[in-house]
Amino acid sequence: MKPRAKWGLTALLLLAACGPKWQETEADGYRLVTQKGGATLGYTSAPLLTVNKFAFKDLNRNGVLDPYEDWRLPAEERAKDLAAQLSIEEIAGLMLYSGHQAVPGSAYGFGGATYGGKSFAESGAEPFDLTDQQKKFLTEDNLRAVLVTTVQSPGVAARWNNNVQTLTESLGHGIPANNSSDPRNETAATAEFNMGAGGQISLWPTPLGLAATFDPDLVRKFGQIASEEYRALGIATALSPQIDLATEPRWSRFNGTFGEDPTLDTDMARAYVDGFQTTPGAKDGWGAQSVNAMVKHWPSGGPEEGGRDAHFNYGKYAVYPGGAFETHLKAFTEGAFQLEGGTGKAAAVMPYYTISYGIDPSGNNVGNSYSKYIISDLLRGKYGYDGVVCTDWNITYDNASIESFDGKCWGREELTVAERHYEVIKAGVDQFGGNNDKGPVLEAYRMWVRDFGEESARERFEASAVRLLLNSFRTGLFENPYLDPATADATVASPNSCRRATRPS
Repeated sequence: MKPRAKWGLTALLLLAACGPKWQETEADGYRLVTQKGGATLGYTSAPLLTVNKFAFKDLNRNGVLDPYEDWRLPAEERAKDLAAQLSIEEIAGLMLYSGHQAVPGSAYGFGGATYGGKSFAESGAEPFDLTDQQKKFLTEDNLRAVLVTTVQSPGVAARWNNNVQTLTESLGHGIPANNSSDPRNETAATAEFNMGAGGQISLWPTPLGLAATFDPDLVRKFGQIASEEYRALGIATALSPQIDLATEPRWSRFNGTFGEDPTLDTDMARAYVDGFQTTPGAKDGWGAQSVNAMVKHWPSGGPEEGGRDAHFNYGKYAVYPGGAFETHLKAFTEGAFQLEGGTGKAAAVMPYYTISYGIDPSGNNVGNSYSKYIISDLLRGKYGYDGVVCTDWNITYDNASIESFDGKCWGREELTVAERHYEVIKAGVDQFGGNNDKGPVLEAYRMWVRDFGEESARERFEASAVRLLLNSFRTGLFENPYLDPATADATVASPNSCRRATRPS
């Protein structure tokens, strides 16, 4: 009996060694795959492939493990493989960034929403259900970058995220949504650029208050805590920090900056981005705890003429008095682009609405996102920045009057909406803030084909697609974009996070 028992044990061990290295469990509305020595996967509809005993998601459902589906490969290799597979319609969707989305959607103000043609109150919908508008821009326009504002609760935000990801996983190449937020951890929302502030989350001083501590380590710790809360809410991109050098004290956005000292601004910018982007223990810093930081506003909106703001026609100029333009760039070039952590540089940059008056040697005074000199020659050329560049919101729409809060097409008012998109793409920008409609992007593509040929147009659009996809691959969204609502409720505004916000030492 003893030899037979020994052989039985050996057979079991051999079977275990030959079997898969992963196991699957049912989660809250999705399935979770854990695997020893491999990536954790969350999925709802994509088939699974087993290769070398590991599990992979077959996101495009072709029965083959494509490089972009292979979590063992470098993010850049995966992004290039997927970008090459995408149609121009799909790439156009990646180049969109949604208008403001509240959860649940409001029938009024930014991001007006309906559910089955009715307001939320009248519809009987759950607060985490998708709006009619969200279903359209995710399905018909291929949009994958969603700006989230107020949420009813962390658990509701998690379930809404899961509904978004379930829908996007079922479409085309299964590209997950990359949800984002303006600053959320301040005590109250005061304007459209921090509409998600307050609510159930740890509450910290404004950036100007953080700067008053003169402590970059504290700001880095804030970034770490805030990034944990962001990821628990389903947010993988922060439309922050605002690192404009605030040399004009009359500017209404002064308190969103790190102040007027270039050295302090640079140190705080570096610490903030490091805190948000770094996943502890990750080999290159990127991982499932990372939040892409979109630093703003290149090349600094701080010196607004007369303190007026470029959200309005009457404030569209930045004037850089005293010839100190280079000083305004330091927080970007020496701070956000030279991180101490493994992620290296900020994942994205947002130019401001302003016309940086007199900066372009050719005398071309246009809004920064329209300026080839500001974007291609300076940002990408002289300073070597190769990450995502996303416009500020609504720069391609018409402006009705000097005081209206609508389109901000400064210097390009005479062009059509599609022509403005074309000019922005020619300048070197990748993404359009506040545009849910792929139509003008496709028109711009056709204009590029007309002027430079099909091969050139494809190459230009594919380059943007690679940059945009990288920010989803590096943050683990292709592996598991799904959330546990109970974990979200326990993580966001946890007692420890709130204590650190009020007593950081």
